[in-house]
Amino acid sequence: MKLERRGFLRLTTLGCAYCLAGSGAFGAESLATSGVARWSYEGDTGPEHWGELQPDFKACQLGLEQTPIDLSGAMRGDAGIVALDYRPLPLRIVNNGHTIQINADAGSTCAIGGTRYELQQFHFHHPSEHLLSGRRFDLECHFVHRSSAGDFAVVGVFIRPGEKNPVLQSIWDAMPRQEGPELRANGSIDPAALLPGSTSYFRYMGSLTTPPCSEGLTWTVFRDPIEASTEQIKQFAGLFPNNARPLQGRNRRFLIEAN
Repeated sequence: MKLERRGFLRLTTLGCAYCLAGSGAFGAESLATSGVARWSYEGDTGPEHWGELQPDFKACQLGLEQTPIDLSGAMRGDAGIVALDYRPLPLRIVNNGHTIQINADAGSTCAIGGTRYELQQFHFHHPSEHLLSGRRFDLECHFVHRSSAGDFAVVGVFIRPGEKNPVLQSIWDAMPRQEGPELRANGSIDPAALLPGSTSYFRYMGSLTTPPCSEGLTWTVFRDPIEASTEQIKQFAGLFPNNARPLQGRNRRFLIEAN
């Protein structure tokens, strides 16, 4: 089944919370000196006010294909093959004031519906931004990809309490407690180890979950979560008690569940 890209908005360099910085990585930290309005997850600069902070943030308030959503009532169908080919990466880590983000070197890719996307970065939200049939998870990891044509695709993975996760621990051990520039830690990590074993996933067209909330992103969210220990979840929550955007309306969009 082929999805329509209704209301596609091309991402622009200025104003995108995950846009290409000079280093080739995505990150809100690159915008702090670009005259972009400061935003947060609470108070006068919180999600309910994002659309008022800057003219090019209006999609946060007026967009009809916004993310996150509750992944419920999906149609079962063929959403195409998702082929993830991730390679071990040097640990390039940044606390951008909104999340912990790992910037990716070239070489890790994602193929969706015949389009090849390059992994740009991945980052975390507490609690999860998407819901699964009304259920919210403790964490959610977003893998952000970009095609040669400038289109974006995000892969989401839920994280629930369970066994200690060694890959997450490598990140947690290196993550800065204060906002600042990218740091290069010792060693490397394999992002493929943060993917679930199951191939069941949801597909829909959505947006960035941070200002400017640009639409036109292909979202793939795996149904089955991976695990992290309670201590690991608490460690991240200690830095980011809430960095999840509230749920957005589905607004007659197609939501497909593929097995």
